[in-house]
Amino acid sequence: MHIRRVRFDHPDAVKLNDEVQAEYHLRYGDGGDATALDAADFDPPRGVYLIAYDERERPVATGGWRGQDRNGDGNEDGDAEIKRMFVVTGMRGRGLARRILAALEEDARTAGRVRMVLETGTKQPEAIALYTSCGYEPCEKFGYYRFHEESRCFAKRL
Repeated sequence: MHIRRVRFDHPDAVKLNDEVQAEYHLRYGDGGDATALDAADFDPPRGVYLIAYDERERPVATGGWRGQDRNGDGNEDGDAEIKRMFVVTGMRGRGLARRILAALEEDARTAGRVRMVLETGTKQPEAIALYTSCGYEPCEKFGYYRFHEESRCFAKRL
């Protein structure tokens, strides 16, 4: 297993993003995550996008962070927002999400970010379990879904 930096518009990133959107649709019954994202959001030094590949060079896990500064959506200066954490079904339970998360945190810290933040939902209990086990704590809601009842936001100081 190896992790590679790619652009958010890389074909493998697009493929995995389509899979995560389909999973959001199954869990929440809507059209997926409507948060506006642009490939440039993840370009260093204001972000990064990672894909884990298996030994056969298949993309199996993904995640990224994008820089946020104080804004009307509830972000604070120095935030690094985690987006599109996902592991394909057949590879879950092997620690891939934890490895991607650790790499994202290290990259954001190196880029001078001071806090990792994320938004997830109540229908993703495994995501909530991962983040809380890695030191993330509930925080004030932010972002596109901040007014939704099912939304949960977490943060961790870097």
